[in-house]
Amino acid sequence: MADLRTADGVVLSAHHDRGPSTDLAFVAAHGFTGSWRTPAMRRVAGVLAETGGVVTFDFRGHGRSGGACTVGDREIYDVAAAVAWARSLGYASVATIGFSMGSACVVRHAAAFPSDDLVAVAAVSGPSRWYYRDTVPMRRLHWVVERRLGRLVSRVALRTRVSSVEWPADDLPESPTAAAARIAPVPLLVVHGDADRYFPVDHAHALHEAAGPTGELWIEPGYGHAENAATDDLIRRIATWLAARDRAARSGS
Repeated sequence: MADLRTADGVVLSAHHDRGPSTDLAFVAAHGFTGSWRTPAMRRVAGVLAETGGVVTFDFRGHGRSGGACTVGDREIYDVAAAVAWARSLGYASVATIGFSMGSACVVRHAAAFPSDDLVAVAAVSGPSRWYYRDTVPMRRLHWVVERRLGRLVSRVALRTRVSSVEWPADDLPESPTAAAARIAPVPLLVVHGDADRYFPVDHAHALHEAAGPTGELWIEPGYGHAENAATDDLIRRIATWLAARDRAARSGS
């Protein structure tokens, strides 16, 4: 375990699982109200560690990390801190994988912090745009984020501290779709379930279309939402895809 400090001064709780070599590290980002300590994320890390090293962490406002959650805005600094730690551990290259809110964050991170050693990104169960409210779970999430009582419930019941500072209407964070259009030549894998109760598959199609020729889309039959519903087989296939892009980057193909 380690404490990481982000560029804007937030201390994050993080964990490292060693892989079979120091060639590739996966940085895995959980969804809203998650943590690297949850059984779902420990299982994800264990499967990824069959292929490479794994860095997991608590987003700001989650678990044992400091700060308050901004629901996909300043969390790109959290991803950047985790990627920097992976580099400091001696890994030659890094691939990021994010679930739900974490999906938006890894896509936006890749656009905001381009680097030669970021070899691929996997966006799983993620939104393509902000303020989506067309499903019951997302209307509930907006109540949690936008209402004072909702934030109290989040802090007490969900152990997630949400910032009370609203996004400025004239200066919204870049949307995941806009960011996906800017991360080339880094390959983007978009993974979505046709049984996702939070975001319908049109979000995945929008991200994939924005990524252009460096994007790939998997619509998974029967798959629900994010890390809790992801099977070991799905995580292995994602790891294999990311590792193949790492090998291609090393060979120059």
